[in-house]
Amino acid sequence: AGVTQAGSSGLGAIFARPNAFARVEQATQWFHAGHHAPRAHRRSLPTLRLSMQGAIPSDYTAPMLWVKAFHIVFVTSWFAGLFYLPRIYVNLAMVEPGSVAERNRLLLMARKLLRFTTVLAVPALVLGVWLWLGYGIGRGPGNGWMHAKLAVVVLVIGYHHGCSVLLKKLEANTLHRSHVWFRWFNEVPVVLLLAAVILVIVKPF
Repeated sequence: AGVTQAGSSGLGAIFARPNAFARVEQATQWFHAGHHAPRAHRRSLPTLRLSMQGAIPSDYTAPMLWVKAFHIVFVTSWFAGLFYLPRIYVNLAMVEPGSVAERNRLLLMARKLLRFTTVLAVPALVLGVWLWLGYGIGRGPGNGWMHAKLAVVVLVIGYHHGCSVLLKKLEANTLHRSHVWFRWFNEVPVVLLLAAVILVIVKPF
């Protein structure tokens, strides 16, 4: 009778149904691994959040959340640099002939920003690989979104490299693109960031 009364709420409801705790545990593992849990297991997740806070060991989740937090910070900072660097190129394309001081000032800004953005890209990529291979996020079947995200990451790295190539040509004064071209070039990281966020949050496939 005591078990029946306890089964109406809280932990009693879990232990009164032997299969429920197993479903909660499996759903939690799928959740942290980035997998889509079956519907029956997903229904158990609210019970986990409301009635079992602190019952799951934090040896796995706590370090993983720290890694994920710093990954997000460095990715955001990386993209901030990629957003602003082409804007300097826009200004360089608009410099009047003979304005040597202004051109040199903009080139110096671009070199420093590119260097700093590259430094930020390294931990962003390392932490992302750690989450993927170390904690298994996005691994296994049913994680096509991760493959698409990796393709987006490759494109971002390519864009970063492209910014470096353009800067070298601007320094050598061998690149003659209009400011309009650079403005359109500046929109590319916006599209890439949008795609990455949708893939990670929505997981459409």
